[in-house]
Amino acid sequence: MALQEIPLAHPQCGSCPIRHRAVCARCEADELMSLDAIKYYRSFEAGQTLIWSGDRMEFVASVVTGVATLSQVMEDGRTQTVGLLFPSDFVGRPGRDTAPYNVVATTDLLMCCFRKKPFEDLMAKTPHIAQRLLEMTLDELDAAREWLLLLGRKTAREKIASLLAIVARRDASLKMLPAAGKLVIDLPLTREAMADYLGLTLETVSRQMSALKRDGVIELEGKRHVTIPNFDRLIEEAGDDTDGGIPG
Repeated sequence: MALQEIPLAHPQCGSCPIRHRAVCARCEADELMSLDAIKYYRSFEAGQTLIWSGDRMEFVASVVTGVATLSQVMEDGRTQTVGLLFPSDFVGRPGRDTAPYNVVATTDLLMCCFRKKPFEDLMAKTPHIAQRLLEMTLDELDAAREWLLLLGRKTAREKIASLLAIVARRDASLKMLPAAGKLVIDLPLTREAMADYLGLTLETVSRQMSALKRDGVIELEGKRHVTIPNFDRLIEEAGDDTDGGIPG
């Protein structure tokens, strides 16, 4: 399916819903004007591939709405999801010509795109963009290290709880709310996609979601609408250390 280019009547920089978290978060008014001059929007339908691994990258972009997955396919056809892209996350790397991963829209997706060369030129003379991109890259590194722990050491129940906590934190951050108390989220992933991402079987994902519901950790309405009555309880189920390693 062809890419759909969207008129610039979509979010203006000053009122953009991801403005406080995106690569432009630190930009001054004149810098926003420079970005605005080189940006355009693209939309993708759920299931559509944005970028294939090995493709030449002609643009970089921020996710405005929706969620996408980063994945790699092995020679025998097995697929491993290696990351999730939420609103405000950055796609592409300045200075890198080709894409290292497949990027697939999990939900309907809107992206704010910048042609790569003009963005690289602007980044070289706009420290606020370079600083924010560095911060985002370091956050991504922290998330990758956290995911290594999740895949290597956590139980199936802890993996499911961890994924729910990740989605809840990002949702709260985008709404500029604290990740605490009662939270309500819509899962961006199918059970099958959750299984791929967590290295579990579909049956295990379904069984553990049902167990978390039965134990009162979550409430489910349909397959994707999730209420978390107590976020601290979910964090406990995820096996995360929240006290710096101090024994209770």
